[in-house]
Amino acid sequence: MASMTCWRWMSLALLALPLASFAQDADELAKKLSNPISSLISVPFQFNYDDGFADGGSRTYVNLQPVVPMSIGEHWNMISRTILPIDYHDDVPPGTGSTFGLGDITQSLFFSPKEPTSGGWIWGIGPAFLLPTATEDVLGTGKWAAGPTAVVLKQTSAGWTYGFLMNHLWSFAGDDDRAGVSNTFFQPFLTKALGQGRTLSFNFESSYDWKHSQWTVPFNAGYSKVTKIGSQMVSFQGGVKYYFETPEGGPDWGLRFTATLLFPGK
Repeated sequence: MASMTCWRWMSLALLALPLASFAQDADELAKKLSNPISSLISVPFQFNYDDGFADGGSRTYVNLQPVVPMSIGEHWNMISRTILPIDYHDDVPPGTGSTFGLGDITQSLFFSPKEPTSGGWIWGIGPAFLLPTATEDVLGTGKWAAGPTAVVLKQTSAGWTYGFLMNHLWSFAGDDDRAGVSNTFFQPFLTKALGQGRTLSFNFESSYDWKHSQWTVPFNAGYSKVTKIGSQMVSFQGGVKYYFETPEGGPDWGLRFTATLLFPGK
């Protein structure tokens, strides 16, 4: 009997090893996802729904946001972050009816040291570009724009990640009949790792339009979980959005769901 009991415990222990290994992998991937410039290839599909526009309008859009880090030497990485919106406007702005198509692409390149500073800070800096790829006027600016971008963050042993990402874009070419672009984007963020690949996240995706002296300030709160589908690691996130400030007639609230394909390095 003692021998059979021993074998049972050993069998349970062996079965638990893959589960423990997966939990560690999931936690490590969740930590890297909280870092916008980590050494992790990821492809998020971010679904957004915004409601509460003037005259009952709404906006539904999917941001395809691949993040690709590349080593450019012994001490430095270059991280490419692309945002490609696929957009559907329902009477936004009022009176325009329904519009569907691509929006403008935002492309950022961050140059970041491979190791944190002595104080544990992680940072990156580089250029950002706005490409006028919108298929309809209402979905884009009609302008080429460029400017600086930067990110600074810190990750603690207690599972917290905090920092900010920002950029500023000035237009320099494009449709002469369209308004110029001078926009500042500032995103302070805070995440808390909960274990087993789970994360709570909070951020303000604030932007300021200098041409029209207008703020847009949505607050996002989300919950995510890293899991595996077959051999593919993936993160699922769901969350809510509240707009503290928008241009006149802008949205009041929104929903967000993100599915992110993860490709850990070997």
